[in-house]
Amino acid sequence: MSISDELSKLNELREQGTLSEQEFEAAKAKVLSGNLSSMPDALEARKLWPMLIHLTQLCGCLVPLVGWIVPIVIWQMQKDKIPECDAHGRAVANWLISFLIYSVVAFLLAFVIIGIPILFVLGILAVVFPVIGAIKANNGELWEYPMAIRFV
Repeated sequence: MSISDELSKLNELREQGTLSEQEFEAAKAKVLSGNLSSMPDALEARKLWPMLIHLTQLCGCLVPLVGWIVPIVIWQMQKDKIPECDAHGRAVANWLISFLIYSVVAFLLAFVIIGIPILFVLGILAVVFPVIGAIKANNGELWEYPMAIRFV
């Protein structure tokens, strides 16, 4: 990326409010001095946090409830700093609540056998959906989870 591209990207971030005036001036000085390696990339941070909101759901595979708590905590901490986090956090929260409802219904149906395959499918979706959401978030896109009921 050329220096003019870097400067225009920094100016865009400043106008959006992602960078403060001080951060803008410091980053601009680094670009003009040719020291780009240590410059924090605010655009990457705007993709990283939404991606982590999706991926941290997978923590629940290792430690129960962590896959629910961590995405919600990240969403609440970053939603005011990074606007994209609010939309991604809402999508994940809707999916988590919907997943809980579907799991309870499938568990109850497991007593009449039909719920067992549904639980199996829900287990697969609990891994696949967050990965798809993370990939989309890394591309700067919001992905609404299929089957998610809108609560928030």
